[in-house]
Amino acid sequence: MTDNARTNANPGLEADLPSLMEKVAQGDRDAFTGMFHAVSEPVFGVVCGVLRDRAMSEEVSQEVLVEVWRTAPRYNPGRGSVITWVLTMAHRRAVDRVRSEQATSSREERAARLARGTEFDEVAEEVEVRMESAAVRACLRGLSELQRQSVTLAYYQGLTYREVAERLAQPLGTIKSRMRDGLIRLRDCLGVTA
Repeated sequence: MTDNARTNANPGLEADLPSLMEKVAQGDRDAFTGMFHAVSEPVFGVVCGVLRDRAMSEEVSQEVLVEVWRTAPRYNPGRGSVITWVLTMAHRRAVDRVRSEQATSSREERAARLARGTEFDEVAEEVEVRMESAAVRACLRGLSELQRQSVTLAYYQGLTYREVAERLAQPLGTIKSRMRDGLIRLRDCLGVTA
C-alpha cells in the first residue's frame, strides 16, 4: 500500500505533511490540528488492524497522536515520509498494547493457578493436622489411666492442675507428677525433641 493510498482523505496531503510536521515540531498547535485531521484516520486503521477492538484502538490512536505532538522535533525526513513515520509509530504502539494485554492475561492466569494451589495447600494442611491428631491419640493410649485423664483434662478442657486434682479426687502433687510423667512419655512417643 502506498503512502498516498494510506492517506486517502486528500490526494495532495502527502505534499502538505512535511510542512505541517515542520510547524508541529516548532509547537504550532494549528499545524498539529491539521496534522491530526490528516493522519488520524490512517492511524486508527493501522491500530485497529492490529488490535481488532474499537475502544482499545481509539485509545491507542489517541496515544499515538499525542506521541506525534511530543516527538515531532525528532522526525527526520531523510529516513522516510511523515505518514510512514506516523504509521510506523502507530503500528509499534499497537503491537506494544497487544504484548501488554498478553502479559496481563498471563499474570492473571498464573495468579489464578496459584489461588487454586492454595486450596490444595489447605487440604494438605488438614490432612497433616488429622495425621498428627491420630498420632497424639495413639500415644495417649500408651499412658496410664491417671496420666491420660490428667493430660486430657488439662490440655483439651483447659483445667488447671488444682481443678484436675479436684475432678479426679487426687492430691495436687500426684496430679502434677502424673502429668509431668505423661507429657514426657507423649513427647518421646511423638518424637518431639526438646
